[in-house]
Amino acid sequence: MQGMIQQAFKDGIALRQQCMTELPDTLLAAANIMVACLQQGGKILACGNGGSAADAQHFAGELVNRFEMNRPGLAAIAMTHDASVITSIANDFSFEQIYARQIEALGRAGDVLLAISTSGRSPNVLQAVQQAQRQQMPVIALTGKDGGALCRHPAVSVPININHPSTPRVQEMHITCLHILCTLIDHQMFGENTP
Repeated sequence: MQGMIQQAFKDGIALRQQCMTELPDTLLAAANIMVACLQQGGKILACGNGGSAADAQHFAGELVNRFEMNRPGLAAIAMTHDASVITSIANDFSFEQIYARQIEALGRAGDVLLAISTSGRSPNVLQAVQQAQRQQMPVIALTGKDGGALCRHPAVSVPININHPSTPRVQEMHITCLHILCTLIDHQMFGENTP
């Protein structure tokens, strides 16, 4: 058991070192898109399934409330938590449409979709990307493993892929990437007040 614990830490450290080399430019590009959207009065819509749904909500909470500094709330919506909306869409249409339908209702040209999928293959997230494309919304994808169809979708402006076979390790890096994006957004929008 001690060996399992040590290996989890070692794998996490190695993956962080890999991402520290591979991801800075990608994360900055994603932050620039989000900042441009927010500065123009747009909003960020976020989606995912399971742990990725939790990450979408976590990210929206950091923007709407605060991250590391007191500043005005920023417009973000996690499309993951309204049971009445989600179940009615799943019942009347299909589970694959639960996010696409919300984007149709809530999204506007210039808003940003943050699409999170550790496999890159979630059908409802892929449908969300297609709807965002129809509505002229830039898409930032947060994926894992080989990135799947999501990472390679032509509508994705910035693919952030964590190339690792372990879903838990990927999810650990996803939340790190989201926290880095929050830091970059705060710094670019309210830099002089950033701690």
